[in-house]
Formats: sequence, C-alpha cells, structure tokens
Amino acid sequence: MTPAARVQAAIEVLDLVIEAAQSNGAPADRIISDWFRPRRFAGSGDRRAVRELAYSAIRVCGDVPINGRAAMLRLAQGDPTLAALFDGSRHAPASIAADEPVAATGIAPAWLEAALAASGIAGDEATALLGRAPLDIRVNTLKADRDAIELPVTGKPTAAPQGLRLPFGTPVEQWPAYQDGWIEVQDTGSQLTCLALDARPGETVIDLCAGAGGKTLALAAAMDNRGTLLASDTDRARLSRLAPRAERAGASTIETVLLDPGREADALADRTARTDAVLVDAPCSGTGTWRRNPEARWRLTEAQLARYVALQARLLDLAATLVRPGGRLVYVTCSLLDAEGVDQVAGFLERHSDWSAAAPMLPAGTPRGAGLRLTPFRDGTDGFFVALLTRLC
Repeated sequence: MTPAARVQAAIEVLDLVIEAAQSNGAPADRIISDWFRPRRFAGSGDRRAVRELAYSAIRVCGDVPINGRAAMLRLAQGDPTLAALFDGSRHAPASIAADEPVAATGIAPAWLEAALAASGIAGDEATALLGRAPLDIRVNTLKADRDAIELPVTGKPTAAPQGLRLPFGTPVEQWPAYQDGWIEVQDTGSQLTCLALDARPGETVIDLCAGAGGKTLALAAAMDNRGTLLASDTDRARLSRLAPRAERAGASTIETVLLDPGREADALADRTARTDAVLVDAPCSGTGTWRRNPEARWRLTEAQLARYVALQARLLDLAATLVRPGGRLVYVTCSLLDAEGVDQVAGFLERHSDWSAAAPMLPAGTPRGAGLRLTPFRDGTDGFFVALLTRLC
C-alpha cells in the first residue's frame, strides 16, 4: 500500500469504529483485525501503519467525529506531510476542500471532560489519559521470582513487587516464560490493587467480579496456593478463560462460580459472613484505561455511567454480607470519576455503620477521599481508585 492508500484505509476503519461506538458494537482492535482479514495484499507494515493512523486520530478527537475523514483531517491539521497525502490520486483520499468539516479536538465529550475535571483530572492529568500504555508483566511467584528470572528482554522493575516494564510491542506471549506460566501480562496498577487486599496463605478469599481472572491469578500467587480462592462473575465467556490460565500458572486452588445477574447472593449464600477478604473490581466506565481503548470515551453516556454507579453500590452491599467480622473488602475501579470512587465509598459507609475505610498502604498512588488514586500521569499506570474497607468486630 502507498502512504496515501494507508490514510484512506485508516479513514475507512475509522468510519467503522465511529459506527460501533454509537451502536455499542465491536471494539476498535477487533474492527481493525476484521477489516484486514480479507485484504491479504496488505503486509505487516501496512497493518501497523493503518492501525497507528487510526488510533492517533481517535486520540486527537474529543467528541465522536461525524465520520472517519473528519477525524483524519483533525490529525492532518498538525501534520503537513499527512495533509499532503489527501491528493485524490488512485486509492488516496480526496483532496481537502476549504470548507469541509474537521473533528473537534479535546480529551473527551464535553460532559465527560467536565466530570473528570470536577474529579481532579484536568490539564496534564487528563492529557496523559490519551497516551500510549506501557507493557507491564507480573512475575508469577508460584513458579519464579523477579530478582532471579531471566527473560529474552530485560525489564525495568516497577512499583509492584513482581512487576516489570518492557518496551512497547515486545512479543511476550511468544516467550517460553509466558507459555510456561512464569509471567503474566498485567498493568502495574492492576498488580498494586491486588496487593491492597493483602491476601494471605490459608485464608478464604473471593474475587467477586473476576472476569477472565487476571487479578485472581495474582491473588493465588499471594496465597501460595494455600487456602480457598473463589472467582465469580456473571459473564460465562470471560470466566471460562480462567481455567486454562490457572493451569498454565500453576494456580491449583481456584474455584469458579458463575453468577446469575441480579441473584448473585443466592450462589454465594454459603459464604455469608465467613470470608476473610473480598475483592470487588467493579464494572465501571473505564476512564482509567483510555490509553488502551481510546474510543471507549466515545461510547460512554451519562445514562450508562448512572447504571454503573448503581451496580457498583449493589455489588459493594453484596460483598459486605460475605465478609466475616474483622475481615476486609477492597473496592477497585479502573475509573477516575469520583462518582465511581470516592462517592461510592462514602455512600457505602453511610449504609454500613459497622465498617471503616482507609487508603491502602501501597508504594504508589495519591490519597483521594477515603481511598487511593493511581493515574497515568503521576504513577505511570492505568487509572484506578482503590479503597480498603474493614468490617468492625
């Protein structure tokens, strides 16, 4: 593909991404993969270039663009070389007209940008949300240790005790160390939120919203395969991915429970007031993960945010019933909106007088209300809010 043809390809991909964002369709990475599948003439260099153009355009547009061309024109306004490729030649985008629409720049749609600012995320903090995420791994202490492991590429230690940061694009999943379960791909912030639970060998621990089990595996390593570790979720497809991951990691004590949405308490009734520690990594807006999924900010609506907030409160109340007196609950969201962090914890404490809250002692993060906030700008991690809640004896 010529450079101009790559630009036109990126415009076509962006049209699909914009349509999916407005209809809650497939994520951008899947759309890009599917777009290239029948186009076998495109080489690996073409794929990388088109992907980079598409994501760069997504990051520079604050609100949802009217179409892919408007998004690419916004990117071209700051790049004369890119603008010159709009020349109308074969397979190239049409020449730029003087009055055609150009997408608006910004951090996010106006209402969401205002909500972030009200939550203390503005200026450099906000801009950092749209950077490129690093590649972090966690050394699995069930099989190895960060201080002794030898990898094809030397990683830089992160704030997490077993975390390493590698150059972007490192083919980690092709390494024997990954295939043999010595390492897992996991953001340092995610590793630290697991550390906040302080899961110990011999305890009974529940990962209430386990998903595909990334945090569950970290908890299993912390517990040294001793005790009871329950991973539950309402998403059958995501939860089914945990078993092969656990086998590869040598995590032998994990039990899984598929929950019925709205009736989660029924499946967990035998754990009521008997659990030492519960991790609630609640479904959320994902504002802290935009570096990985920048088009997610085009998908979120105020109504969806309200539904997330209601679900988070319900899950916190459910988790509280599971914890024994003196036990603990860690609430985590990969969101930087106070509505999903500080305000949730405050509401929980108003509903549950027999609980206390504190910011966990972690080697990174900034106090925020009764919890701790991790951000890309200050900590180099995904954005998280995490709070440690303790049930009084």
